[in-house]
Amino acid sequence: MSIIAKSLGRIKPSATIAVTAKAAELKAAGRDVIGLGAGEPDFDTPDNIKEAAIRAIREGKTKYTAVDGIPELKKAICAKFKRDNNLDYEPAQVTVGTGGKQIIYNALMATLNPGDEVLIPAPYWVSYPDMVLLGGGTPVIVPTTKENNFKMKPEDLEAAITPKTKWLIFNSPSNPSGAGYNREELKVLTDVLVRHPHVWIMTDDMYEHLVFGDFKFVTPAEVEPSLYDRTLTMNGVSKSYAMTGWRIGYGAGPVPLIKAMATIQSQSTSNPCSVSQYAAVEALNGPQDFIAERAKVFEERRDLVVSMLNQAAGIDCLLPEGAFYVYPSCAGCIGKKTPEGKLIENDLDFVSALLENEGVAVVHGEAFGLSPNFRISYATSTEALTEACERIQRFCASLK
Repeated sequence: MSIIAKSLGRIKPSATIAVTAKAAELKAAGRDVIGLGAGEPDFDTPDNIKEAAIRAIREGKTKYTAVDGIPELKKAICAKFKRDNNLDYEPAQVTVGTGGKQIIYNALMATLNPGDEVLIPAPYWVSYPDMVLLGGGTPVIVPTTKENNFKMKPEDLEAAITPKTKWLIFNSPSNPSGAGYNREELKVLTDVLVRHPHVWIMTDDMYEHLVFGDFKFVTPAEVEPSLYDRTLTMNGVSKSYAMTGWRIGYGAGPVPLIKAMATIQSQSTSNPCSVSQYAAVEALNGPQDFIAERAKVFEERRDLVVSMLNQAAGIDCLLPEGAFYVYPSCAGCIGKKTPEGKLIENDLDFVSALLENEGVAVVHGEAFGLSPNFRISYATSTEALTEACERIQRFCASLK
């Protein structure tokens, strides 16, 4: 008789973490591998943020804190929401967790009952459906299309809502597609949500500041204030401030929800790392100018990668509005054979053969709920990206 819970049989390990681990394993074995699987900025955490952490350590701020965040950080988060999103929150409406993932997880654990449905546009971040399943809910996938730039249409949202719908998880700019919704595109979706007062909105705004060109970021409660009382606005310091390993995410919403999430956290992890919280205070309150400078570098990398991928036989890649991912279609390679005679039947076959033949590690589209595609993270050096894209071009040209 197995000791493992039956609920674990419904979920699978994170595909993005698995690809990163596989690339590291091959590198350790001496293979020349370029890993484009991890969603992690290659920039370092800014020095002022590091110094704030060191100062916190020297001042002995290394004890337990309030379960869901120190008052200084909650105050900084309220100021950030007002400054960047024109949203007014009080500290009692704010929760801090060990990364954005814990904020989403806590919210789902605190609210889902068996049979509750959670709408998730595809392609989606790999963890959303599995966290819904762990919470006892039912993920309802709302597919998007390349023709609509991987953005959900209002009629598709309307059609997916049922009396059992509890949440919509909304991620813009998107991981994995980089698709961002402008104000007009978001307004037609919030108009649908206004008509369905039983549906709550969970936003994943983690890539808010990593947007390109003339694109202006907006979040649902900002576009449609009447949704404020049923929205959990989630964000974090991981991507914009290059603080992935510090593990600080945060969310703001109605007090009863925030209190329920704190209850979950109090019986699981307790407080996020105290030192990381003081670093996050400095991140949110300190200089912000470096964010736009780094976003410009990401934009240049995006343009390079999209251009080079579209020169690869059988690959079709859209130009995304934000984040640091592209989500090209490899439909033109399906049904072809590798030089060794292996048939490529799906996007998993494609990425496996690409890794084996050319040492480029990317994540297959099936993991994100929309095939035949693959995700590339361009949060790495221009040199590595150029070399990786040349290898992809060579691999595609070798298919018969």
